[in-house]
Amino acid sequence: MRIVIAEDDPLLREGLALLLRAESLDVVATAGTPEGALAAIDEHAPDIAILDVRMPPSHTDEGIRAAVEARRRRPDLAVLVLSAYVEQSFATDLLTGGVGGLGYLLKERVGRVEEFLDALHRVASGGTAIDPEVVAQLFTRTRQDTRLERLSPRERDVLGLMAEGLGNNAIAERLVVTGGAVHKHIRSIFAKLDLSPTDRTDRRVAAVLHYLENARRGS
Repeated sequence: MRIVIAEDDPLLREGLALLLRAESLDVVATAGTPEGALAAIDEHAPDIAILDVRMPPSHTDEGIRAAVEARRRRPDLAVLVLSAYVEQSFATDLLTGGVGGLGYLLKERVGRVEEFLDALHRVASGGTAIDPEVVAQLFTRTRQDTRLERLSPRERDVLGLMAEGLGNNAIAERLVVTGGAVHKHIRSIFAKLDLSPTDRTDRRVAAVLHYLENARRGS
């Protein structure tokens, strides 16, 4: 796996690089600015880019803008965005722009090395990884869509874990239920969100993106 890291804090930037190289992952370049990140992505054609949300010069949304631009240039590029805080609008602006290979994690998650590496591999493989705290806060902003209000509390739990990027087996383990129960809940979610099995889109992705897009509208 070839990785570009963009983080303006040199300690965190080099710490990430050391962590990933210790896991035998190929960090091909690091950068401290959005422009440097895009130049490194263009030059090295990595499999995944890890970008901080807040970068110079204004330290607002430069990292998100760079992530969106990087995906525009290379739609197959996996992107994992790191943020010190939950920033719903930034998360949904990025995540509703594509259906896979995208992640949004709080920086504190990096300290939980196994979880961070699992999310990194999941995103690099074309999946999604959304920080549980981001999911929790997004759920508080999805009240205006009556279809989401149809979901039972357990179905909301399942959809939230789907949004984090977990598969059925991982969801079953997290909720301490059977795989069959998870499958049943997901079928019910599809039905309540009016996602037909004849739709040409991936219903699992559509359910997650529907909830994220709805959260963005409510922000």
